[in-house]
Amino acid sequence: MWARACVSAAQRRALWRAVLPDAAWHQRLLRCTHCDEGRLSLLELRHLDCTPPKLSSVDLDRLYTQEERGVILQVLNTASREELAGIKLLRGRKSANIVQHREQSGPFTRLQSLLHVPLFKHKTIVKVCQSILSPLQEPAKREKKLHGLKFVKPDVERKQLLAAKTIVSIVFGIRRIAWAHVDRNLTVMDWDQEESHRYMKGPYQPSLYLEEISSAVSKIPAADFYVLEKPGISTQNANLFPVTLHLRTVEAMLHGLLCPHFPQDGQHRVLSVVRTAVGKHFQLMVGEARTSGRELVQQLMADSVTQENPRVLFPQDTLARYRRLFQRAGPDRGEEMCDALLQAIAFYEFLFNDS
Repeated sequence: MWARACVSAAQRRALWRAVLPDAAWHQRLLRCTHCDEGRLSLLELRHLDCTPPKLSSVDLDRLYTQEERGVILQVLNTASREELAGIKLLRGRKSANIVQHREQSGPFTRLQSLLHVPLFKHKTIVKVCQSILSPLQEPAKREKKLHGLKFVKPDVERKQLLAAKTIVSIVFGIRRIAWAHVDRNLTVMDWDQEESHRYMKGPYQPSLYLEEISSAVSKIPAADFYVLEKPGISTQNANLFPVTLHLRTVEAMLHGLLCPHFPQDGQHRVLSVVRTAVGKHFQLMVGEARTSGRELVQQLMADSVTQENPRVLFPQDTLARYRRLFQRAGPDRGEEMCDALLQAIAFYEFLFNDS
């Protein structure tokens, strides 16, 4: 008698007792073709665990055809560390471990041998093999992730942004509105700030905001586009509601005062950039918080004098004035001015680097 499939223990007992006398149980042999345990007596088969093996215990080479194994092994044995790092899950130390292992032990002949490479587990190897066999899925995701202009709102056609000769980057806080006027060659044409101690003093009077913000706007140079920093304060924190209200009020009034012709032509000239996007661009993020960019700005000013092709160009006749203004910025060390300049640089690099 041969069993062709695994059934439950209760079903087996009912079947056997129906067709065999009790005395014959130990004399008959059965074979379960599902779990491939060989010829067993009926009494032994009653206690047999026919659960299919877990994927983690399956030989990795049995998961792929001979052709697929050849493709995977070819990549693992010939690709450089930099090429391996471009494959999903092989970035960082894993790519170095593969190169080191094949240098010490020779080329890989079986996928199962990847388990001897540090940091490689069964599930990781399966995912790596799938990435090698389907390489077209990963670049599209990476391109979307690195698309800097997605942080700029509202959406404006890229060709319009490329046609712009200059922009003014604006960052505002509780006391100051700072700006940096920068051209497409990353030359700083104007860099300044307007300070007011009348904000958040008692009720939010519209007339006061109109006076203070109009005074700042009158000093901001004309440009093709104005780029505002999008404040990143959470609306869930009730204690910060007065600050949030102030920043949103300033933002709205700057939109209105800097783009007065929008009702007639419908052209957006005032854009917003997410603050954290600029922080990530310059690697200024620590967790979810953004650190000061003061040291970076000071280095940019120094490079403008010492390097032949600096990242940012400060005209020689204005650099000394900018340094003095920067040093006199007050106890907060001119953070708004730093952020305004870095935002302008990030905007242009988002624009020119995105395809």
